[in-house]
Amino acid sequence: MLFPRSASSEARRLVAARTIRGFADGLVSVTLASYLVGLGFSALQIGAIVTATMVGSAALTLWIGLRGGRINPRTTLILGSGLMAMTGLGFSAFTAFWPLMAVGFAGTLNPSAGDVSLFLPVEQSLLTERVSARERTSLFARYTLGGSFAGALGALTAALPGPVADALGAELGDVQRSVFVLYALTSLAVLAMYLPLKVAPRPSQAVQGLGESRGIVLRLAALFSIDSFGGGFVVQSLLALWLFQRFDLSVEAAGTVFFVAGLLSAGSQLVSPVLARRIGLVRTMVYTHLPANAALIAAAFMPTAPLAIGFLLFRMALSQMDVPARQSYVMAVVPPEARAAAASVTNVPRSLASAASPLLAGAMLGASTIGWPLIAGGGLKALYDILLLRQFGSVRPSEESAG
Repeated sequence: MLFPRSASSEARRLVAARTIRGFADGLVSVTLASYLVGLGFSALQIGAIVTATMVGSAALTLWIGLRGGRINPRTTLILGSGLMAMTGLGFSAFTAFWPLMAVGFAGTLNPSAGDVSLFLPVEQSLLTERVSARERTSLFARYTLGGSFAGALGALTAALPGPVADALGAELGDVQRSVFVLYALTSLAVLAMYLPLKVAPRPSQAVQGLGESRGIVLRLAALFSIDSFGGGFVVQSLLALWLFQRFDLSVEAAGTVFFVAGLLSAGSQLVSPVLARRIGLVRTMVYTHLPANAALIAAAFMPTAPLAIGFLLFRMALSQMDVPARQSYVMAVVPPEARAAAASVTNVPRSLASAASPLLAGAMLGASTIGWPLIAGGGLKALYDILLLRQFGSVRPSEESAG
């Protein structure tokens, strides 16, 4: 992967860590729904466990944000790696509903194709300090690209437990349980990326939260919450569950679909900085996101699996192009001393909002195989796009103004 010239070696390490976690997230996000169905859980119970994982991630991120800069970012990442290991081992050890709910809440399991974990705001603030302003969006594109591409490989790997179980004459659930052990083991590779990081202690005057940036950050956080609430209806685990129920799709087929979706999403990340240089960060976010949301809504009405999958793949080819632009925009419109707080404050509401909708989506799927979660998610995300353009279309980062 080619990096911007100004990106430091530590920036490459952070991208590598995101890539490793992306593989683990892609693997478990597709496996999770099938595994929980095999344990006998209802769609509502699965939605509740998915919600617990996202609420827990939000709580952890909020705690980090409230601590400001008083905890060394490297320490946070190392502790997060340990928590990742315990999460995988917990999901492999327990099969009852309430213990899995507890592990999901306390751990780092990510049921989404994107990253909603405590690692994200810490890595974002560190990345911004390790690249020039003009190449910041390009670095964030590589950061997101690594996670998306590896997530696609993880989703494809989720198809292996079935054939492996058949070859060994084992129960599918037992083989899928080993997926969570693999998730725990990947935390060691992530830890190896974080250990060499050198993060200088922040001066006390820099640990002041948002300061004068409070207004713009809170407005962005409110808008991002709408987008994330809509996204919670269609996290990858629940999309997989919908495909299982509506079209009787196999785990192997679903894994292949999400692999292709991840490849499309990964490739689109490289287009994001090119568009941003031409039309600006906010317009890049909105103009790629709106047609993606229209495709998501259309998929819900498709009568056959190939048509529904076609619209979902078209959506994935566009829907993640806003991610590096969004991350770069937040870092650009606040001063350096407020970046860590801004990353936390904008990610916590996103995590909380996305945690509220999977339970509703699970209830919808339990009541009907019609894709109501897709319709609700697409509509809310389109509303976010319109509001974002109206409120921030004229608020441009310094590098855009200079250009």
